[in-house]
Amino acid sequence: MRPDRSTGTPTDPPASTPAGGSAPSPAGRTAPVRPDRVVPTWVDPVAAQASEAVGGPWGRHAVTGRALFWTPLRVCLLFTTAVLALAWFKQVPCADGNWAGSVQYTHFCYSDAVPLFGIYDLGSGALPYLDARVEYPVLTGGLMALAAAIARGYDGVAAATGLLPAVPPVLSFYVVTCLLLSMCALLVIRAVLALAGRRPWDAAMVALSPLLLVHAFTNWDVFAVALTTLGLWAWARQRPVLAGVLLGLGVAAKLYPVLVLGALFLLCLRAGRLRAWLRTALAAGAAWLVVDLPVALAAPDNWSWFFAFSRERAANPESIWNMLLTATDFGILDGPLARGEAPAVLNAVVAVLLVLFAGGVGWLVLAAPVRPRVPQIAFLLLAAFLLLNKVWSPQFSLWLLPLLVLARPRWRSLLLWQATEVLVWVLTMLHYLGPDNRGVEVEWFFLAVIVRDIAVVVLMALVVRDIWHPDRDVVRTTWLGVDDPAGGVLDHARDRVVLRRRRLIGSAGRRGPGSPPPASRDAMP
Repeated sequence: MRPDRSTGTPTDPPASTPAGGSAPSPAGRTAPVRPDRVVPTWVDPVAAQASEAVGGPWGRHAVTGRALFWTPLRVCLLFTTAVLALAWFKQVPCADGNWAGSVQYTHFCYSDAVPLFGIYDLGSGALPYLDARVEYPVLTGGLMALAAAIARGYDGVAAATGLLPAVPPVLSFYVVTCLLLSMCALLVIRAVLALAGRRPWDAAMVALSPLLLVHAFTNWDVFAVALTTLGLWAWARQRPVLAGVLLGLGVAAKLYPVLVLGALFLLCLRAGRLRAWLRTALAAGAAWLVVDLPVALAAPDNWSWFFAFSRERAANPESIWNMLLTATDFGILDGPLARGEAPAVLNAVVAVLLVLFAGGVGWLVLAAPVRPRVPQIAFLLLAAFLLLNKVWSPQFSLWLLPLLVLARPRWRSLLLWQATEVLVWVLTMLHYLGPDNRGVEVEWFFLAVIVRDIAVVVLMALVVRDIWHPDRDVVRTTWLGVDDPAGGVLDHARDRVVLRRRRLIGSAGRRGPGSPPPASRDAMP
């Protein structure tokens, strides 16, 4: 069997024998059959180069699918465990809350969980929202309370029996928090592998991610990423209600899964599957209400603080708006703000720009020659939200990771982007340290942010190119007949509403986007 080096697709026709087995040849001999999955070292130059350390690319006579234990899932889970272990060792200097000498900056181990443990009085059993005003959505506060309860249980057993090591309460809380987040990271890997279809090894791009190494335990974002990715998995399995419940829980942890629902709406509009989207949206709303409504009724002021804080929050250091304000000496937008004053002009500008970009993405969905895949549109909406929003905390980039892997599984561009994210984190810590303490000036920090933003814009452009020229989409071209492994009811669905020649037309009889794309762009409609 010879793989086509331009696409990585085996040129031999598939046989009706088990994956990795043999089929009779005309001469009575056995010949290897097509693998049941995409082989990374055949389709990605970075994977092929990296494989030289272990003997080179997968051979054309090698077999797949015969491992009794080391399946792609288990290998990727092992990769994730190793990366999370390294992430924990990175965090150890900060874990006990003793940050004397600015250790959180000098060792690049800052985490929100450590200071908020004391600020929210979690050690004494205070409940978020009911006893403390929390600036996070309700389900994230619930995860904090769960970790604090488990940690208090451990501390009590350790003090009563003497059989367990006694540690400071903040350390036990942070350890439990990291363990819970590690479980969420493993769920992300499981979901990504399922969403990758014939490309299970794409999950290794998340498992071995430098971004996961740096930010797995910076905040609670991995929790929301897990819920969102599991929701996409449920959607891919054509379970719209379950998908809605999981996405609704994701919204209750971080608001960004709303953008995933927006991506599904646009794609369902084109495919005429709005009934399935409506079931998902209603289930998401119901799940969000089940979580939020009891807290809103019990402590309305503390519950609403998250929304008030988001409205009143100024442009954070990593945003483009902070760079513009600094460059103009706060001579644009709202100018200098008084304490507690909301940046009304900035909020309005961000809202208008996001609506305009969403409209542009909607046009792209309806005008593209082939219906885009779910991760492609979700990535574009989320990347634009982060670029244009007034807040882009460094760990928010974890939101992009699984979507980018599913939208454009290319090692080189993925690693280059993550290198810029690591650079932003390092220079953020050095900037907070200050030049008087061997840190860096703000100009170096801004330079890192600009490089990262450029990298994200380039990735967005590449995804748009793949949408406009589907024969460049590596997911669709490395396995014949693939449409959208994460599409669910959209997978191989026919177009119902598309834009052609500046007018909206129905297309009930049009060739479905699930048909294999032409081999050449010259053949595209």
